[in-house]
Amino acid sequence: VLAEVRVGDSIETVRFFHCYKRGVDRVFVDHPMFLEKVWGRTGSKIYGPKAGLDYKENQLRFSLLCQAALEAPRVLNLNNNKYFSGPYGEDVIFIGNDWHTALLPCYLKTMYQSNGLYKNAKVAFCIHNIAYQGRFPFTDFSSLNLPDEFRGSFDFIDGYELPVKGRKINWMKAGILESDRVLTVSP
Repeated sequence: VLAEVRVGDSIETVRFFHCYKRGVDRVFVDHPMFLEKVWGRTGSKIYGPKAGLDYKENQLRFSLLCQAALEAPRVLNLNNNKYFSGPYGEDVIFIGNDWHTALLPCYLKTMYQSNGLYKNAKVAFCIHNIAYQGRFPFTDFSSLNLPDEFRGSFDFIDGYELPVKGRKINWMKAGILESDRVLTVSP
């Protein structure tokens, strides 16, 4: 199944693959920005060409992932039978894991709930490793296609000079502030 999402200034097509195993629908998102990085043109790591260095388009990659996750229950036919546990309808709960999924609640509120869709949907944000927060230059906020009302949720200043000195956007901060529940994998 194909779906289109807006990432930065372009419209990207994602593909969904589905597996129903042990009573759980598992949906996989496919796009060249994901696997080409690992097994294709770079043969490198998932998050960057080497440890400590991110791919320049990581914000776009994970923006695409978040939007695809929100589209999946709408475009996939997950009706209740021996292969699917749906339908999910308006009461779906999205579970985000770490900073990569922190845009889920922001996009849910602006792209769906503000248009009368997913009115009862919720986001549970799970923190696995708070050391990695998705910090980027504050000037990159506009590439996320979010309204200005979310700027404060992302606004962050720390003592580090990377990725830039001073004011940054922090995806994890926004995920914590904008989600309905915040969970951790350990105390």
